[in-house]
Amino acid sequence: MPSQAVARALESEMVSRLAKFFPEASPLRMPIKLSRILGNSRGTGDGAAGESDWVLFQETVIEYGTSQEVLFAIDRPLEFGDHVLVESRDRSLHAEASVVAVQYHPERTVVAVRFLKPVPNWIVKS
Repeated sequence: MPSQAVARALESEMVSRLAKFFPEASPLRMPIKLSRILGNSRGTGDGAAGESDWVLFQETVIEYGTSQEVLFAIDRPLEFGDHVLVESRDRSLHAEASVVAVQYHPERTVVAVRFLKPVPNWIVKS
């Protein structure tokens, strides 16, 4: 377990470096699953993809979020402009998003995605 804790801390630090470019970002720890459109990494852009068009890409944890973006680390590559579906386990967050920032690290990719449509009340700051 100690090696997992060290890896987790390093991953969190990598995401926090990208979060500096998003001044409104708040730290979070929200497990999510990312899906991509089957056969088309760019998606439709208009949110018109049907549920059956998405295929699970990877599960991860949102480390930082704003009302419009979420930031996380994954072990598979994504590129600027790729479209993903971001879903929380309870589906309180279920939104299509586009990759707006990427930082590549050995064995990890740190990503920021921006929602394509407003997602009301998904993040509440006190």
